[in-house]
Amino acid sequence: MAPPRAVIDAVQDRLGPLAAPPVALGGGITNHNFRATFGDHDVVIRVAGAETELLGIDRAAEHVATEAAAKLDVAPAVLAFLPQHTCLVTQFVAGTPVPDAQLRDPPVLPAVAKALRAFHEHAPALPTSFDVPQIARDYLALARERGVTPMPAAWDAARLAETIATAVRGHPEHAVVPCHDDLLNANILGDGTRVWLVDWEYAGMGDRYFDLGNLSINNGFTEADDRALLSAYWDEPATDRRFAALRLMRAMSDVREALWGTVQQAISELDFDFAAYSEKHLGRLAATTADPRFEGWLRDAATS
Repeated sequence: MAPPRAVIDAVQDRLGPLAAPPVALGGGITNHNFRATFGDHDVVIRVAGAETELLGIDRAAEHVATEAAAKLDVAPAVLAFLPQHTCLVTQFVAGTPVPDAQLRDPPVLPAVAKALRAFHEHAPALPTSFDVPQIARDYLALARERGVTPMPAAWDAARLAETIATAVRGHPEHAVVPCHDDLLNANILGDGTRVWLVDWEYAGMGDRYFDLGNLSINNGFTEADDRALLSAYWDEPATDRRFAALRLMRAMSDVREALWGTVQQAISELDFDFAAYSEKHLGRLAATTADPRFEGWLRDAATS
């Protein structure tokens, strides 16, 4: 598979002639990614898949977020944005996904924490929001509209998102800020000397603790790792309130992933078991809420 000819022509107009043919890059479910050389530029061409806007992806927000992250030196440089082709072109960086074991320890964990805080506090406002309770409602409505009947646990998950959002609402640390919102292992690259955060397609204005919880649960963090993450992020020891908020946002991340899997069953044409994906996250969510400390986290997270 190769990028459409119109995309190649448009990139050539901006960066120079195609010097090495595009090579498909693995990974990713919602986009097609290719490495290519145009003139002196070694690049990644990212072409959006069909109907990704139904997943809440805003390509203009992705562009703004990626450029902002690049200016903060936490993401590769943006070389071209082609909205007519739903295509973003970035500098290729010779990094690979950071293994979980390395991600949870120095020097990588503090580097990722500081990169996230820099983005949260210094990136410009993004032209879309990332509100998990609203996303949950939208995903469930779209799934039903497209003929998929969500499991009862999916509705329970949406209600839980509302409960968590209510618990933390009003605290200044939960004011909306620019967020990445998809901190899978594949989106954290290391080259041996530094880390890069890539794939900003779900970026939006949201709760910084969602990023922290999403990073934690997607990469197998322990409770000790969570406290280390909070300490690195805030540059001071973790408090009980912050720890509780992060644990709740781990659950919020599973809400979003479970319902993302539900809506993908309705709209995706990929050969991927989205039902099993959704069930996995609903099962993990059930285990989290069954923890006898969960109600205490709701109380602690609401404490100023």
